[in-house]
Formats: sequence, C-alpha cells, structure tokens
Amino acid sequence: MSLSPSRVPAAPALHPFVPAPVPSATRGRVACTLALRHAGRRDAHIDWELLGAEGLPVLLVAGGISADRHVAAGAAFDAAGWWDAQVGEGKALDPRRVRVLAIDWLGADGTLDAPIDPADQADAIARVLDALGIAALEGFIGASYGAMVGLQFAARHPRRLRRLCAISGTHRAHPYASAWRALQRQAVALGALQCDEADGLALARQLALLSYRTPEEFDARFAPAEVVAGRVRVGAEDYLRHCGAKYVARTSPTAFLRLSESIDLQRLDPAGVRVAVDVVAVAEDRLVPVADARALAAALPDARLHVLHSHYGHDAFLKEDDAISRVLADFLSTCRRTEIAA
Repeated sequence: MSLSPSRVPAAPALHPFVPAPVPSATRGRVACTLALRHAGRRDAHIDWELLGAEGLPVLLVAGGISADRHVAAGAAFDAAGWWDAQVGEGKALDPRRVRVLAIDWLGADGTLDAPIDPADQADAIARVLDALGIAALEGFIGASYGAMVGLQFAARHPRRLRRLCAISGTHRAHPYASAWRALQRQAVALGALQCDEADGLALARQLALLSYRTPEEFDARFAPAEVVAGRVRVGAEDYLRHCGAKYVARTSPTAFLRLSESIDLQRLDPAGVRVAVDVVAVAEDRLVPVADARALAAALPDARLHVLHSHYGHDAFLKEDDAISRVLADFLSTCRRTEIAA
C-alpha cells in the first residue's frame, strides 16, 4: 500500500518525552571469532557507535555498504553522519526518545578478505548486543544492504528483535542488479592489473551511482553533451568523477569488493522470518524492483508493504527526507504494539 500523510502519526510514542540534553555518543569495538557461512571461523572485530540515554529502547540503524557507525553528528563526534536527516533532536529518530545503535560493517576496513554473507553481518550484530548487554532491540531499521542484513537478523535472532523496517532491500539479490555489480568489480580488477586500483574503484563507484539513481533525475539535472577542446563531454561526467574520487578517499578496494559480493550472496526464505516487518519499496528503484518487495511482503508471515515514488530511485532513503520520516514515525508507533517472537 502507499503511505499517505493522513495515516502517519505525528511522532513516535515509544517513550514518554522528557526534555533533556542528548548524551554524548559513545564508541567501541567488539573483538570476536565468527563462523562465517562461506569462509569458516575467522577472528574479526566490529566497531559500533551508540547515541541516546541509557534505559531508552534501542534501535539499530543500518544503511548500504557505504554506511558506517556514524549515523548523525553530535557533541562527541561532530562530523556529518550518513543519516543526519533522520537522526537527531526533533527528527524521526530522536535520541531523547530512543537509543540509536549503528556499526561499521564486518569487513568495512578491508582487513577481512573473505566472502562475507549478510547472515554473517547479522551474527556480528548479535555479538555487539552481547557485548553491550542489550538483550533485545526495539526495532531494526535497515536500508539497502542494511535491509538485507535486517531480514537475516530477524530470521536468525528473532528473540532479540521486536520489529523490522526493511527499506529498499529484500530476501534476494535480483540477477539484473547482481550483473551490474559484477561489472563494477571487474572495473576494480582491471584497475589492479594496471597498478591503478584507485581509478578502477572510482570507475566502479561511478557505475554504481547510475544504478542508484534514475534516468528521470539525470534528465532533469544534467545538460546535453557538448564538444569541449575537441572531445565530447556529457553533462554528468564532472558529477560522476567527483563522486568517484570522494568514494576512493574513504574506501578500501578490498572492502568494496567483499561487501559488493555480500549483497549478491543474499538468500533468505521469507517464511522463516517470525518477526513483524515493514517492507518499504520505491517504485522507481532499478536495483530492488518493487515486484521483489511485493513478493517478500506476500511471503512473510507478518508484514506491511509501503510503496513510495521518487525519481531518486534506490537512493530515495537518503534523499526523500519527509517521506522517509513519515515511514519511520509510522514504524515506531507500531513497535510497542508488537510482541517479541517466542
């Protein structure tokens, strides 16, 4: 179903609101040994960040493979977070009402050079909860790869989760999207063969951006091609080059390759998910077709489907601030009415 503003509560009712300053975020690292699905037992570490007062219900927030533990700027860590639009005072995920937990993905620093399944990420999150003494999550909000991991967590650790919100991510990697990612990984490999892995990674990122967005956005945003100094330049080239360079500056090629592969390893039987799930799809998403989201919602034992529209396509969760805020408010309003799976 489509989500209309009239159906969405103005604010989440998870916790009585008491005006108070937001405590500084805390960070840490959990060292552990994990039995990886495709690579056996490996020593690993998971970095985490937690924002909000002790005693509040805990929400885990997870984004795409480029997202990390720093979700929002705060007093302790004032750099911009990847979801500042949704996390902060007066926003959908208000740390005066909830505690927001996020992690760096297993393998995100490039030190784990092995196949990493989304199920491995779910088990890594469980280890973080153990270390922090968190018995169960009030909610898990996952977008893109984070939605895939959230579904795995719900299937593997149902007693530790009240409700899941899966945005632009489903129970499988669509073969068309996997083919797109395979080409990106080939770009990195070709760069490495020429001793220029950075340029290969930059090109892979540029190819990825084309899959995240839509033709409609590019048509509205960029000018037609023109001849400059004897060669043809298209309107989006400078934008794509900038995005590629920015990505290379903060991403290990090994991390990109392994996490890109991890998306393609997603395989889950929705019937095995015993946690209530809000499935959120974007009709214009070319990586996660709305048909897959509908199939997921139909196969889950307890699910609600929300279909949004956006010319940002797969990146709508990062760009459509108002629509996503309404979805999150609706999700939070239902969390307390949902029982933890037996």
